[in-house]
Amino acid sequence: MNSTTAEKVIPIAVDTGTAYGRKPGTHNPTLTEVGPGTPMGELLRRYWHPIGLAGDASDTPRKVRVLGEDLILFRDKSGRPGLVHPNCAHRGASLYYGRVEERGIRCCYHGWLFDAEGHCLEQPCEPELGRARGRIRQPWYPVQELYGLVWTYMGPPEKKPTLPRYDALERLDEGEIIETNDASIGGGGPQVIPCNWLQHYENLVDPFHVVVLHSSFSGTQFVEQMAQMPEVSWDTVELGVRTTSVRRLPDGKVFRRISQAAMPTLRVIPSPRVGRYGRVESLGWILPIDDRSFRIFVVGRVSEKGELTRMRSRMNGKLWEELTEEEHQRMPGDYEAMVSQGAITRHSEEHLATSDRGIAMLRRYLKAQLALLEAGEDPAGVSFDPDAEPVVFDAGNYLDDR
Repeated sequence: MNSTTAEKVIPIAVDTGTAYGRKPGTHNPTLTEVGPGTPMGELLRRYWHPIGLAGDASDTPRKVRVLGEDLILFRDKSGRPGLVHPNCAHRGASLYYGRVEERGIRCCYHGWLFDAEGHCLEQPCEPELGRARGRIRQPWYPVQELYGLVWTYMGPPEKKPTLPRYDALERLDEGEIIETNDASIGGGGPQVIPCNWLQHYENLVDPFHVVVLHSSFSGTQFVEQMAQMPEVSWDTVELGVRTTSVRRLPDGKVFRRISQAAMPTLRVIPSPRVGRYGRVESLGWILPIDDRSFRIFVVGRVSEKGELTRMRSRMNGKLWEELTEEEHQRMPGDYEAMVSQGAITRHSEEHLATSDRGIAMLRRYLKAQLALLEAGEDPAGVSFDPDAEPVVFDAGNYLDDR
């Protein structure tokens, strides 16, 4: 058969787009990694962070992990809280096994005594309790107490700001009290959530997931109003990115919901259960434990004790830890959506859409704060004025006539 009589060969279509040869995804280390010396780690170290409830600082040493650092929290018997490096400055035995006394914490190995600011007060095995003990200092961090929480500042000593106060927690309505909770309300799962803190922080500026994840997909987890698709706008404000969601209700009224992701790790989110209209009822702080885990501390104005605890989501009448694996799969919530992205989400594989504008804005905002720090300036929200007015947010659930 010659070329003139040969049958024409029709190429077979190749099915492209398979996973073959797929390269591993990568994360954005600049925004996610929080250890000492990292860009985000240094930015977050310019702020105070909650590390536990006031009751967590006691005469029993407690292990805490914050921004990738392992530390020991205690309260001496005169009432002063202290936060120190775990390994004794003498020979490295852990102060987790130390004994808390009137003036500080004593190492179990050779009895060296350190106060809440790391000063070495006694070296029992040395002449005169240690003639040179004044030269020794156990690494430590300053702590303060406010709103039922213990806070620490882990940044440069000369840049230590004032611990801020917040209008939402300072100005109480009649009959309200302040309540504090460490169960990671808003995280949708256990107290410690095994993924990067940014995966939750970005969730704060994503109102559309409420309509899908918390409503149409897993059933109404909050209230019917939240299931309605909102008209959304975002804007960059001094302390972060603000989200405004507008829902036009069947009765002609307008449900306007304002929330914010604020510096350094604040979740300024009004109750999704909309028990009442008005200004935001609680504030939450996302504490990056390390690059692969975080927890949330919440402080709110409540009418009776236990109100914050009752805010935890229930599916089929059960708390997250009571659900079976089948129920978790059938009715996922924030925990499942965030943690399933991976310990640190693979940013190189994302395909952001128009509904993700708030996330893009938040990332740009964080990069701008990093640039300020690199230029030697102070990031947003840092104040050195002890008489500074409480921070005010305009977040809340509001019902307008039209």
